[in-house]
Amino acid sequence: MNKPTALATSCVLVLAAVGLSGCGDPGKPQVEGPAPSPTQARGPVYVSDTQGHPLARPTGFGLTEFSSVSGLSWRSWGAAKAVATGRLRGMWCLPHCPRNGYPATIELSRLQPRENVSYYTRATVRSAHLPPADTDDLSAVRLPLPEP
Repeated sequence: MNKPTALATSCVLVLAAVGLSGCGDPGKPQVEGPAPSPTQARGPVYVSDTQGHPLARPTGFGLTEFSSVSGLSWRSWGAAKAVATGRLRGMWCLPHCPRNGYPATIELSRLQPRENVSYYTRATVRSAHLPPADTDDLSAVRLPLPEP
């Protein structure tokens, strides 16, 4: 065998041996340390209306394309849940809606972080004046969340 061929053969054998041996143990990955804690609110907290506008402690906003809340008085804001009392109006009560809507309790939940702020992404509305068919529609309203 001539020298260049012997050198090339040796290099190929060494590379094959390294390639077959791998670079570590292919066993299960090891997990160390505590589990991550649940996401906490970061920075200011907002809720988005149906148009995607960020609102902080709004006095009213479009909840769905057919319902809105107004006259909101917030008992809590910025924690895992925000709770307010106010008035509810919607297409479901036409033509007999009271001018200022029906009394209701609004609860916002499911905080999601986005950059340096957080958004509530779920709303629940409770009102004794909601027709049974519409109660389910307002018991778990998904609120818009800006893209990251």
